[in-house]
Amino acid sequence: MSASNSETAVARHPGAVTIRGMGRGLVLLAVLALGQVAIQAAQAAAPAAHGKARRPNVLLIVADDLGYSDIGAFGGEIATPHLDALARRGMRMTDFYASPFCSPTRAMLMSGADNHQVGFGSMAELLTSQQRSRPGYEGYLTDRALPFPVLLRNAGYHTYMAGKWHLGVNEEHAPPRRGFEQSYAMMNGGASHFDQTGIITLDADKTPTALYRENGKEVQIPKDFYSSEYFASKLISYIDGNKGDGKPFFGYLAFTAPHWPLQARDAYIRKYEGRYDVGYEVIRSQRLERMKALGIVPKDMQPYVGNPAWPRWDQLNARQQRAESKRMAVYAAMVEEMDAQIGRVIDHLKRIGVYDNTAIFFMSDNGADGNTVLDEGATRAWAQKHRDNSLANTGRPGSFAEYGPGWAQVGSTPHNMYKAFMYEGGIAVPAIFSLPGDNRKDVVSRAPAHVTDVAPTVLELAGVKQPGTEYQGRQVAEMQGRSMQALLTGQSAQVHGVFRRGWELNGRRAMRVGDWKIVQANKPWGSGEWELYDMASDRSELHNLAGQHPEKLAELLAEYRRYAEQNGVVEFDGLAARPGYSNSLKYYEDLDEVR
Repeated sequence: MSASNSETAVARHPGAVTIRGMGRGLVLLAVLALGQVAIQAAQAAAPAAHGKARRPNVLLIVADDLGYSDIGAFGGEIATPHLDALARRGMRMTDFYASPFCSPTRAMLMSGADNHQVGFGSMAELLTSQQRSRPGYEGYLTDRALPFPVLLRNAGYHTYMAGKWHLGVNEEHAPPRRGFEQSYAMMNGGASHFDQTGIITLDADKTPTALYRENGKEVQIPKDFYSSEYFASKLISYIDGNKGDGKPFFGYLAFTAPHWPLQARDAYIRKYEGRYDVGYEVIRSQRLERMKALGIVPKDMQPYVGNPAWPRWDQLNARQQRAESKRMAVYAAMVEEMDAQIGRVIDHLKRIGVYDNTAIFFMSDNGADGNTVLDEGATRAWAQKHRDNSLANTGRPGSFAEYGPGWAQVGSTPHNMYKAFMYEGGIAVPAIFSLPGDNRKDVVSRAPAHVTDVAPTVLELAGVKQPGTEYQGRQVAEMQGRSMQALLTGQSAQVHGVFRRGWELNGRRAMRVGDWKIVQANKPWGSGEWELYDMASDRSELHNLAGQHPEKLAELLAEYRRYAEQNGVVEFDGLAARPGYSNSLKYYEDLDEVR
């Protein structure tokens, strides 16, 4: 090739300039250099030209103690337009399962492994002396866990977190040590939504204080704090801090709403005052009809209406009814504002141009909460002395109200019981999964899935391989979940060939295999014996078939024993009689004091 021909070749190369008077060797080097530049430019342009090839952003949103039927997309009367829109963009999963308590769910969510494998065989607050000495019952997310944000960050993702952590309070167990590049975390199980008041005290004259950490370091919350708004703002600020650098992000938005204490801003509460004067039975019936119309439950579904230990609405006196109506109004206000903040985050993603390449997952961490914290330590005496739960102040700063078993059972419609139980009301949670692109939209799926399936799903979307049982020279708990991507994209009708999942927390136990489930709870909430239910025809768990199908009961008992052995479940006599966390035995007596 002559020098002149070489110059012509350079000149014809995209983006090249003709360099006259250049020797043949220099011209060839210029061709090679410019070719490399062109290749790099093409690689950089490829994601923009082929959007589907880009790794998606992932936004994971978790509500705290949200009931199965609370949001509009699952039949609720509470205004949740942004979650309803998300459901139309993606898939609602009617048979999605979590743990019946928050921190075990969060441990499984982060690790993809059973809670007993990674430090949360029980809630840290409820560990017994026999459990504390056993591996898997440490009360924090242990080094056996491999949180999937670690894998994402190492694969080039930004990883952000704002909200409730509840996986260990010390700095060495905080989000930065678990894969999060930026984090603002409420470390405990619950807190006031307006200030830094905690939820459990051992001294009636000592106000408990919640612990917050930003990037691992202890911080004080600002004076204008309201939890849902502040957590959403923090996540937005983290996303904005690196926008435009070309890297995808994983954002974990973990609301503390609508976990008690019930607190909301007045403008939202006013929308619902008087709405719940009609009582439990009417609201439950209305929700069930909407659920049937939406396809969330079968047309012939019969609901569980509550344990006989709890009064019906017409058995409450007028003072109790007024207090109950107000508490449910505050709860509804919390749910609506949470939805508004979700909408704010989604709108921001649209404004900065990343929404169309963002997968969004939403779920609750367990069923609606009909229990009470007041019987833990000296909390009841403290609340009576130092909190104002008058009717007028309920929901405002300085109040400390829960909403009890009646409304929790409505929140669980149509399922049996609520948080802390292995019945469907405790472990079946509302879940919405939405992928970017031309995937399945406005679909209701009855395919069973589990919280441990989230981590494998996110990793597959991100193109990140699961490491198995070893990572960077240390042994880790292998992920037990399966990716839901094939279901979400319409390539499969199921996540699991046969759904097989066990549960245990402080002696309450369950096992589901296919359409059959066994469950055990202590009296008076259950029979104290193993019960058997057909999930295909009786998901409300109204008809115990243990006596009619002893062979099926024996089959599932064997499955449960395998689950317990494989996951290191610690069981001993008397554990089920002391499950921890009161079941509101004094709740209705307390309502008589509300004025």
